[in-house]
Amino acid sequence: MHIVLISLVFRPDNVSTAHVMADLAADLVAAGHRVTVFTTTPHYNQDPGAEILQPRRRYWGRLLQTSDYRGMRVYHAWMPRKGRSVLLRLTAWVWFHFIGTVAALLLAKRPDVILAPSPPLTVGVSAWVLGTLRSVPFVYNVQEIYPDIAINLGALKNPVLIWAMLALERFVYRRARTITAISPRMRERLVEKGVAPAKVIVIPNFVDLEDLAPRPKDNAFSREFHVHDKFVLSYAGNLGPAQGLKSFVDAADRLRDCPDVRLMLIGDGILADQLRELAAARGLSNLLLVPYQPYSRVPDIYGASDVCVVAQAAATASDAIPSKVYRIMACERPVIAATEPRSDLAQLVTTANAGVVIAPESGDALAAAVRDALANPRAWQARGISGREHVITRYPRATVSRQYDEVLRDAVRRDAGDRARETHAKRES
Repeated sequence: MHIVLISLVFRPDNVSTAHVMADLAADLVAAGHRVTVFTTTPHYNQDPGAEILQPRRRYWGRLLQTSDYRGMRVYHAWMPRKGRSVLLRLTAWVWFHFIGTVAALLLAKRPDVILAPSPPLTVGVSAWVLGTLRSVPFVYNVQEIYPDIAINLGALKNPVLIWAMLALERFVYRRARTITAISPRMRERLVEKGVAPAKVIVIPNFVDLEDLAPRPKDNAFSREFHVHDKFVLSYAGNLGPAQGLKSFVDAADRLRDCPDVRLMLIGDGILADQLRELAAARGLSNLLLVPYQPYSRVPDIYGASDVCVVAQAAATASDAIPSKVYRIMACERPVIAATEPRSDLAQLVTTANAGVVIAPESGDALAAAVRDALANPRAWQARGISGREHVITRYPRATVSRQYDEVLRDAVRRDAGDRARETHAKRES
């Protein structure tokens, strides 16, 4: 098949969806398909090392650039660096959709199927336009449920805009041939929204067990930040409202009496400065805020950690499952899941016996979990081992990529069958 992938992010951008989609696309190429990608220039977490390995060339000047990645052609619409301005981000998204859709119409010759991962929700509109004009189906991959996250976090408040976004969401779900959700609870949420159950298939995100494997605690990262001889609790990822990370600062405050404990917030985001100022105001020498690190350092980051946190604000627990949890488990580190008990994240950690689940946004609960890990190191090490065994069994990359391959093939077959029946019905009439 010729598969067109329309994604807001793709390698060399350094964000989880970019990695997942790039690895999936490479596996589809390895399976014999042709894949053409329409995405943006790196704007989320820029990784200079990855950009050197995947150099971009101008195609339509700066407006559209191109690169090659593992046997596929990638087209990058120019995108400004992600900032705090919501208006600028919305304008940039509109720009990406316009340039990306026009480029796909002109440059994607004879596609068979389109794969469109969210967010943003509007990527489904680009897929629908291309699919309609090229008479091919599209598969919509739900990584996060929008606009629910934005509404629940209070980022989207205007009633008219909320109504419009919910209407757009229903439109995309109706037009997609198949919808894939990355977790069972997310599938339930889509069905609750009126999507036909038969239309929604659960395909989890995967973990690359070759890239992510256990590393020793004493490594280049832990030496650089002088934590090789400390007990380390880490969170690595986006520092934004969806994570509820003020609890990290509160936990550090409550753990002042533990001189060998270090809490590390690693990454960047719209709340990074606020968290840094809050830690400084409280004089928390046991809390380290580390700037964004390239993907190549992820195994050493988790190797340096004794326990890793995956955090979800209370309002977002049913709308997403952070991909970092699979990476942590692959690196054989125990997880503290700060989330609602019914969330997919909580169910995964509990089923795998990979850690503990605590109340979201609670510094007291986080500090208590750290004290338990200090008191019972063997039990927590066993949880790390159990987590890695679970992802080896349930979430290997090859298995998940084959599931996507089957879904895409089935979408093409069913679309061809529907068109044949429509043609036959017209002839009969």
